[in-house]
Amino acid sequence: MSYLVLARKYRPRNFAEMVGQGHVVQALVNALQRQRLHHAYLFTGTRGVGKTTVARILAKSLNCQGADGQGGITAEPCGVCPACQAIDAGRFVDYTELDAASNRGVDEVQQLLEQAVYKPVQGRFKVFMIDEVHMLTNHAFNAMLKTLEEPPEYLKFVLATTDPQKVPVTVLSRCLQFNLRPMAPDTVREHLQQVLARENVPADAASLHLLARAARGSMRDALSLTDQAIAFGAGRIELPVIRQMLGSADRGHVLRLIEASALGQGRVLVETVDLLREHGLNAASTLEDMVTLLQRMAVAQSGAGPDLSDPDPEAAEVARLAALMPADETQLLYSLCLHGRAELGLAPDEYSALTMVLLRLLAFKPATAGTGVEKKSLKPAPEAAGVPSMPGPAGETTVSRGEVPENDKNSPIPGAERSSVATKIVSIPVREQPRPGPRTALAGLGAPEAGADDAPRAETPSRSMPFTDDAGDLWQATVRTLMDRDAISALVRELALQSQLVGRDGDRWVLRVERESLNQASTRERLQAALHAAGHPVSLTVEIGQVSDSPARRLAMELARRQRAAQELIQADPFVQEMMREFGAKIVPGSIKAGPDRS
Repeated sequence: MSYLVLARKYRPRNFAEMVGQGHVVQALVNALQRQRLHHAYLFTGTRGVGKTTVARILAKSLNCQGADGQGGITAEPCGVCPACQAIDAGRFVDYTELDAASNRGVDEVQQLLEQAVYKPVQGRFKVFMIDEVHMLTNHAFNAMLKTLEEPPEYLKFVLATTDPQKVPVTVLSRCLQFNLRPMAPDTVREHLQQVLARENVPADAASLHLLARAARGSMRDALSLTDQAIAFGAGRIELPVIRQMLGSADRGHVLRLIEASALGQGRVLVETVDLLREHGLNAASTLEDMVTLLQRMAVAQSGAGPDLSDPDPEAAEVARLAALMPADETQLLYSLCLHGRAELGLAPDEYSALTMVLLRLLAFKPATAGTGVEKKSLKPAPEAAGVPSMPGPAGETTVSRGEVPENDKNSPIPGAERSSVATKIVSIPVREQPRPGPRTALAGLGAPEAGADDAPRAETPSRSMPFTDDAGDLWQATVRTLMDRDAISALVRELALQSQLVGRDGDRWVLRVERESLNQASTRERLQAALHAAGHPVSLTVEIGQVSDSPARRLAMELARRQRAAQELIQADPFVQEMMREFGAKIVPGSIKAGPDRS
């Protein structure tokens, strides 16, 4: 006797054996018990979730004759009557399966519909099952519409598809639609455990976890992988064998990668990726495993807490890493790993691409060393009331990163006194310029007065600088001049466009941006140099905060205004109105584009 694969051997024979599709089973069972039977059913869902299986069980329920030959329509087919056995064996004359992937034309559909005029030969109902129905041509769909809407009372249609978006709405409206969901890994694992127990194949819990995750919600895929694992492991399912078969990374490597990312250990990241290369472990699988663990960490960090009763041995490690990595970094690393899979095929070496994906988190980690500010802390630093200056090179003074106190009511910057989140301030090094006459330090920062012309003056944040109403117009005109001259580009242009001029004090200008990624030292210096060349010998200070007015926002508002004007102009055109009135013409959304600004 030839070997029967597990996916076919353990295919459910009745609704009670169906796994993971309780919502569909409950609806069908209730309909069968109440004899409220629709004439057309559409089952949707990804591969291997039970669409064809449900169709066959439904056909048996409609045609079951009972063990004594006296049965009727039932939600519990007996499985022993001639109709049930013939449907299971695929030889029931009144049950027809059409594979639309290979029989997609109008001729094949017409041949099927020609059988609809004949009453059932053996059973109670004729059942036409069309698999992958979305593959049918438009002519084929049109050919079956009338019969699908008003079939004979003895005919039932069962359609199945993995892509319901491609099924015409005229077909969808004639069917009772059920969506079969991908199965949860725990559901797949429990079913595999039962199957292997009946097959007398030993398997450890970690191996079943790995197989369940690799199935990606498909029970058929899980059983096929289990068949392969049994053959690969010579009758035993063990974790090292499964990892080798799937090319999966050792979870110890994955845990080490996440821990190194949390601690900022770049060397450990690179060395671990080298180990993955040496063992031939798949880079894509490594990112997938990291995404899975990071998702569980995020759930634990959300307040739900880790499920320590979970039999998964990694539950304790997930709890430890969740406490080790800040929640924002967990989200960032999750996003990097998720999108990093697409980069693996673009790089000449997938392991070098994996290294870059992991090192990207370290590149975006906020620098906290030496600032005296606790990352993500909303409390002001001890020196926030008077931000001390740090000596730089000769003749220069730099300002340390600090935070504006939440209770600072004297700040002239709009909204600063109301902000519940401290505003980070970063100043670039500014060379001292001697000035004649006495000078007074900026208020509220605790800086001493200096009366001598040659006395050094410390650069301080701009919280006391006056905010002028014409600052937005001045900055808009300045940025536009720089862009017209091609004096700024790339990140420098973005910094200028996205920033707001919030304060001026002589030759000192203060800009504010919302994105810290734009506030790089080299970018600030290049923008300052461009301003010098354009006739504005100023020193720049850039702070992080909410921006209410910027050149980019003004440009966007102007573009929106010109777009509205262009749409109103077209809609008011007499010829366009006549075409719409006489011929029912419509303006295609998005087809009207405002022209370039000629001013």
